Amino acid sequence: MTAIDSAPARQRVLLVTGLLGAGKTTALKVLEDLGWETIDNFPIRLLDRLIDSPDAPRNELRPPLAIGFDARTRGFDPNKVIERVKKLVQRPDLELTTLFLDCAGAELERRYNETRRRHPMAQDLPVTTGIASERELLEPLRRWADMVMSTTEFTSNDLQQAIRERFADSAPKGTTVTVTSFGFSRGMPPIADLVFDMRFLDNPHWDPELRPLTGRDPAVGEHIARDPAWDDAFGRIRDLVLMLLPRYAAQGKAYVNIAFGCTGGRHRSVYSAEQLAAALIEAGFTPTVIHRNLGSRAADLVEGKH
Repeated sequence: MTAIDSAPARQRVLLVTGLLGAGKTTALKVLEDLGWETIDNFPIRLLDRLIDSPDAPRNELRPPLAIGFDARTRGFDPNKVIERVKKLVQRPDLELTTLFLDCAGAELERRYNETRRRHPMAQDLPVTTGIASERELLEPLRRWADMVMSTTEFTSNDLQQAIRERFADSAPKGTTVTVTSFGFSRGMPPIADLVFDMRFLDNPHWDPELRPLTGRDPAVGEHIARDPAWDDAFGRIRDLVLMLLPRYAAQGKAYVNIAFGCTGGRHRSVYSAEQLAAALIEAGFTPTVIHRNLGSRAADLVEGKH
C-alpha cells in the first residue's frame, strides 16, 4: 500500500452557529435531509475527538458532518473556538467551513415575542438586552466565519432553500457566487464583497403602471434598459465581476457575495441582479440569486425622491 493509498478520505465538516433564533435548527434539519450527519449543541472542545473517533471510517469517503453550537453550548468561548478551528483547518484530511447565521435585532425580538420564549441571556431583563449581549459575545466569531448568512428577511422556506442551494451535493464546488438585490432604505446586506449602487438609473417607481411590478417583470426591465446609462454601466460591472471571480478563486476564496442596491430593493437592483446572474450563467458559473426586499411593499415614503 502506497502513502497515497493510505491517506485518509477528506472529511467535509460544517460548523453552524450564530444568534439564537436566527435559524440554526432549521439549517441543521435541511442538512440532515441532504444526507449530512448532524449534531446540535456540541461542545467544540470535543471536536477533535469526534473527528478522530475510532468508529470513523478510514480510507474512504465519509458523509459530510454538520455541527451546531451557540452561546448556550457548555464552555462556549468564541476566541477559543476560533483558535481550535484554526488548527483543524490545517489538517489535510479535513475540509472545514464555518457558517454564521445572523439576524437583525428587531426581527429577533419579533420572533421571540411570537413564540413567547425567553432569551437565555436576558434573564429578567427585556429581550433586547439579551440579544445585544449575545451579539457582542459572538462578534469575534461572526467576523471570522467563512460565510455569514442573514436571515432577517427570510421565511423558514427561504432559509431552507438557501441552505439547499449552498450545501446540496449537486452544488458547484469551488467558489460559490451569490448575487443579492436589496433596498438601501432597509439597510445594507450584512456581508458583501462587491456592492453596486444602482440609484443613478431612472426609477420605475415613479411610473404608476410600473410601481406595483418588480425588476423581474419585462416592462420594468425595458424601462431600466432604456436609461442611457444602463448599457455602459452594466457592461463595466459585468466585465469587472468576470475579471475578479477567477482571481478570487485563485486566492482560495470559497464565497463571493455580489450585491446590487436601489432605494426600495424592488426594481433597479432586482433587474441588475437578474441580468448579472444571467451573464454569470452564460460564462459557466452557477450563481445563487437572493432578492432580499422583493416582497416589501413599494411606498412613496421609502422611495423618497430617488
